[in-house]
Amino acid sequence: MKQLALDIGIASGPTLAGFFAGPNEPALRHLQLWVGDARAPTLHSPVPTYLWGEGASGKTHLLEAVRGALREQGASVGWLDPAAVNPPEFDERWGAVLLDDVHLYNAVQQHAAFNWFVNAQSLQRGVVAAGALPPADLPLREDLRTRLGWGHVFHLQVLSEAERRAVLRQAADDRGVVLSDEVLDYMLHRFSRDLGSLMELLAQLDGYALQTQRAITIPLIRSMLENE
Repeated sequence: MKQLALDIGIASGPTLAGFFAGPNEPALRHLQLWVGDARAPTLHSPVPTYLWGEGASGKTHLLEAVRGALREQGASVGWLDPAAVNPPEFDERWGAVLLDDVHLYNAVQQHAAFNWFVNAQSLQRGVVAAGALPPADLPLREDLRTRLGWGHVFHLQVLSEAERRAVLRQAADDRGVVLSDEVLDYMLHRFSRDLGSLMELLAQLDGYALQTQRAITIPLIRSMLENE
């Protein structure tokens, strides 16, 4: 059997509307206001925003949702994460700069992030960043660390199991899918805590159940994983 600790991507792309905020409602509302209405693009505040929290708290989901919303408005966006071996130079056409997992940046990425930040600020462009630690504890060069912390800072909390269970139950009901308590327990205890991954798992299970004309059970989940 395949490894069960999956981290399945979201095929349709993360959105702010699709983010179940729970205790993170202040951060979600802030970003919704910052992004504005795609039908009437606004001038995004140049005051930086920093999101921090442990894994599965929704940081990357929110950053990717912001990127998607800005692109819908016709804006190009600079994106930097630890996978970028050779970060590009700042592009004046960017409407905003998004920095993900900043706590993992190496020296080259820190240099690029600082350069992007300074250029974005000078051109009144927005900066939204995310990391696993509060600004004061980030293992980054001092000039970058202090800049990340001087604007809006939000501490994201991981949803409780009860909250994730309620969201999955509602999503299943919306699909007309019956999830037993046994199946919900299996999903919550064997897979990623990240709600986006769990929602994508539900979508895949729904499709596989329709394809095989079977109800969603633990044997069905195992069968789907074995046949991927």
